[in-house]
Amino acid sequence: MPEHRDISRNAAGTEKTRRTDPTSSQTVSEALPTASFPGHRPPMRRPIVIGLTGSIGMGKSKVSTKFRALGVPVFDADAAVRTVQGPGGAALPAIEATFPGTTGPEGLDRAAMRAVVLADPAARRKLEAIVHPLVGKMRSRFLQANRSRRAVCLDVPLLLEGEGWRKCDIIAVVSAPFHVQRARVLARPGMTDAQFHAIVDIQMPDAEKRARADVVIETGRGRLTTWRTVRRIARFAQGNRF
Repeated sequence: MPEHRDISRNAAGTEKTRRTDPTSSQTVSEALPTASFPGHRPPMRRPIVIGLTGSIGMGKSKVSTKFRALGVPVFDADAAVRTVQGPGGAALPAIEATFPGTTGPEGLDRAAMRAVVLADPAARRKLEAIVHPLVGKMRSRFLQANRSRRAVCLDVPLLLEGEGWRKCDIIAVVSAPFHVQRARVLARPGMTDAQFHAIVDIQMPDAEKRARADVVIETGRGRLTTWRTVRRIARFAQGNRF
């Protein structure tokens, strides 16, 4: 896991910034790294890799859409998972062999599998061992295809839980107040309060993600606030002036 560290300069490279309380309402939406952090990540290079992450219901999908609108190509890890688990997906044979009866002509029975992995951490690790390498190959192809771009974005829900953050130059965490997060998730078809809490319990706490971020993108304070933060990140990563 990345260590907590101070962001020494803001996006303009002038003012010192320190976030001492990651659980407070104050964010560092204007604080972005201007140099590498020895021992943590490789030096900034082209393309600049923005690692976008956030817990369920934080609004990460809408944020990634904003990055695309600003000309930043986005690799959507969730979409990649759906591809390898969908009809004819590359993960299906191994999933069926490991979890008999969970796949069919339409691909993975996501509801059935969700019930299994939420109740059994060992089963979740087995599923991840099947799916993650396939998604990793798709991510590598994405990076290769966009190697000439100034910036790219990796939209990965479990970015900080694994080692994926090491390949990123900027870690951006999407966050919102708990009551907003809960309302969004419970609005999804078939989602129950028990399922919501079970999912939250196995994810890294939002406060910890915020503490480990280079920049926090708030999605509970209005669309304009969110848009301005995303725009600043995109402009910085693309090498543009503010």
